[in-house]
Amino acid sequence: MHSVEGADPTTQKLMRALIQFRQASWHERMVAGCTPSEIRVLFCIKRAVKPDASQLKVSEISKLLHVTPPTVTQTIKSLEASGLIERTSDPSDRRVVGITLTMKGDLVIVQAADVFASSLHGLMEYLGEEQSHQLAELLTKVVRYYREKAAWTDDQWLT
Repeated sequence: MHSVEGADPTTQKLMRALIQFRQASWHERMVAGCTPSEIRVLFCIKRAVKPDASQLKVSEISKLLHVTPPTVTQTIKSLEASGLIERTSDPSDRRVVGITLTMKGDLVIVQAADVFASSLHGLMEYLGEEQSHQLAELLTKVVRYYREKAAWTDDQWLT
């Protein structure tokens, strides 16, 4: 196993940059009074609901977001109280609850998408076209690297 302490300067610089990037919380902004986790659930519902299936179940949202059902349930309660989603029971099985967006929820998604796009546009202006392209390429490579690493077993990761 490798230690960051005593690591070469490039490894230390990369570690500091990743920590600072995480601490910048660039994607953790409230929008229309919604927390980032509430916004993620709203986007999940919007993307996943298809014309042939007009609603989602908590378990489906949980799987799509890779979080536990109780976590989704708490967020759903908050979104329902704000009038952003509706829960309806399945008439054939009252235990099954479907989740749909309200018009107000759709408006919040549009607003959140605008805020996110504006943030990225500001970053592009700050970095310039060339560096923005380089950053996108590097982040894509970073994701690919960590996905490949995740495919390894724990024993391979530690050696």
